[in-house]
Amino acid sequence: MKLNCNLSTLMGKSRLTIQSVHEQTKLSRTTISNLYSNKSTRIDFETIEKLCALFDCKIEELLTFDETKEQNQ
Repeated sequence: MKLNCNLSTLMGKSRLTIQSVHEQTKLSRTTISNLYSNKSTRIDFETIEKLCALFDCKIEELLTFDETKEQNQ
């Protein structure tokens, strides 16, 4: 199982840039960029709260599990 961040999808629907999310949430641009690119290895509760408030969404819309099993190559 892999945890995925849907920030890029939410930003696209709202037509927001990384800069505008930064300005509205006061989260660092690096944090937003890593979440947008799905490269983060951890996320703070405060970050989740700010993003869910900004996009008026639930945690399940921001973070989802990919339940397909990854195959070793």
